[in-house]
Amino acid sequence: MDLYAIIRELEAEKQRLDRIIQALEELEKSAFPIDRKLPARRVGRKWMSAEERREVSERMRKYWANRRAQ
Repeated sequence: MDLYAIIRELEAEKQRLDRIIQALEELEKSAFPIDRKLPARRVGRKWMSAEERREVSERMRKYWANRRAQ
């Protein structure tokens, strides 16, 4: 078994894979520019419409009325 021949084959394969990886990275850069922004996530409280606030308010009024009744 010629270890040096095996090593040379593996190094050639590694160089081939490096070229393929580099080509794929170049392709990815051209297809998906880095400056493309992802949608910003909201931070903080959820926004509620006036109708949603009324529903929550009514639900909490009923909840506390039941709690006081107990």
